[in-house]
Amino acid sequence: MSSSIDELVSGVRFGKFASVGAVGAVFDLTVSTILTVFFGVLAEYAKLVGAEVAIVVMFLINDNWTFAEHGTAGRFNALRRFVKSNLVRSGGVAVQFFIVRGLRLLDFSLVVAGFDLWTVLPFPIAIGASMFFNYVAESLFTWRVGEH
Repeated sequence: MSSSIDELVSGVRFGKFASVGAVGAVFDLTVSTILTVFFGVLAEYAKLVGAEVAIVVMFLINDNWTFAEHGTAGRFNALRRFVKSNLVRSGGVAVQFFIVRGLRLLDFSLVVAGFDLWTVLPFPIAIGASMFFNYVAESLFTWRVGEH
């Protein structure tokens, strides 16, 4: 059991995961912001679209880099991990959705240079809040760290 815990708390793996998360955050924030600012989509719904785009990008990078030594080779196995990753991350997306929703309901305003930053500031807050949940869940259920 301690081997599983040691693998889970690997600073190198977490660093990779966080780096991939930063890439995902760029995709997520870009899509969410464009949908909200330019197309008038409600922030919490824009967040769902941005999160799914990020999930796809992050899965591809994590599968080939962060967790490259875990998981069985082959397209079918990769597809199965992709489906698991989407299911696992749905918990993280739910966390993000409710954080964005809750912060939007605060009816707060943070105007800088004529733009209300509060329309997009909940996005990175929500991403940060779900990062640890996603790391543990992805490690244990998608790539089954500690079982190999």
